[in-house]
Amino acid sequence: MKTVARFTLTLCYLALTASAYAQTVYAGENTIDKSKIPGLYLTIQGDGKQIEKDWESQLQKFGRVASSRGTYRVTNASIPAISSEPINLVSTVKTSRTSATIFTAYDLGNGNYVTTGGNGYSAAETLLKDFSGSSIYNQEVRLAESGFDEAQKNHQKLVRKGEQLQRSIEQNAKEKERLLKRIDDNAKELEQLQKDIETNKVDQTNALTELDSRKSNVEAVKAKKSN
Repeated sequence: MKTVARFTLTLCYLALTASAYAQTVYAGENTIDKSKIPGLYLTIQGDGKQIEKDWESQLQKFGRVASSRGTYRVTNASIPAISSEPINLVSTVKTSRTSATIFTAYDLGNGNYVTTGGNGYSAAETLLKDFSGSSIYNQEVRLAESGFDEAQKNHQKLVRKGEQLQRSIEQNAKEKERLLKRIDDNAKELEQLQKDIETNKVDQTNALTELDSRKSNVEAVKAKKSN
């Protein structure tokens, strides 16, 4: 029950963060290789490391990605929505356990970066917004799948427990049958022992009679010698 409640609360949290943060795109500057360059920032709530992986996968759609310590570069990136010509893209990702902040700069050529109100800015902003929505959706899917897997494992565990209990019931019934048979055998054994006791008493009496008879015979034989 606690797992279901936690799962539901997390889904609600992601749904709220999707609406609260999906539009968090703003212009700014970042220092990369000791140079300040303009670009766009995007902050997404969720598993920062996973968001970074998703972002790297997104960048791979634009061209070959070179990465180093949280900085990603795509030389001659193909992003028609921003420019009909290849552009140089550089991006950084700062992550935490609960969020990721992405900075992306688009060099249209000769240091001519996409900036607020300039060519390609609206498309660049839309690209990040779309990624934000996709990232939140992917998190919801992964969480839902994780919840399903957990529920499935719990169900399988309970099924195995039920099968074990059923085997225990069957073993208990067999043990009961063995015990009842043992009780019946024990009763028959007691009955036979009681008969054997009565027979033994009779045998003892007969043996005593025989003993007395033999004694009298011995005495009679000895008496003949004296005469």
